[in-house]
Amino acid sequence: MKFMVKRETLKRALKWAHRAFFACAVLLLGFCGFALTDSWVFEWRENRDLDLLRAERVTSQGTPQLRFSVLPKGLVGRIEIPRLRLSAIVMEGIGSAALRRGVGHIPGTALPGERGNVGLAGHRDTLFRPLKDLKINDEIRLSTPSGDFRYEVESLRIVGPNDTTVLAASGEQSLTLVTCYPFYYVGPAPQRWIVRARQVLAQVPAPSTVE
Repeated sequence: MKFMVKRETLKRALKWAHRAFFACAVLLLGFCGFALTDSWVFEWRENRDLDLLRAERVTSQGTPQLRFSVLPKGLVGRIEIPRLRLSAIVMEGIGSAALRRGVGHIPGTALPGERGNVGLAGHRDTLFRPLKDLKINDEIRLSTPSGDFRYEVESLRIVGPNDTTVLAASGEQSLTLVTCYPFYYVGPAPQRWIVRARQVLAQVPAPSTVE
């Protein structure tokens, strides 16, 4: 049995399909534009607030206040990897809102400057994509109102998604970065890319060096 479709009906259907696809394209472009603008404004605002707070928390003698606390709205600080030209705001928590705009501090892990293991997480397809090019001995910097903390990468490894031992408390001051792996996997990635670094230096607040 053959079904006959009138030429006028076919033309009308194609015309409406064309309009629907065009409308979808406009909506997607608008959403992408909004997301990029929102991310840029967020990063600019939080970097400004962080630098202001860092300046305010220096005493009149020029020494930093050492006590660390999470700032209003969950601001923790800023992570920088100079060789990879990576710079991102660090927020408290690893919810969708925090990771959409920045890097998240994993609850239950140490805060920068505390003895223990500082855990940070980020998306493999946005801010933490450059981690694929990280090398042993690369420098990582964490800037907070309490001071700057410098780390050197000790190890790079791949683990399963349920391996929480990488975030275990440590007797020394260390940093662990977590993102999904493989980096170019389509869909939910089945593994995790783990970067472990040890703290080598802490100093007073200073301006960002990554533009």
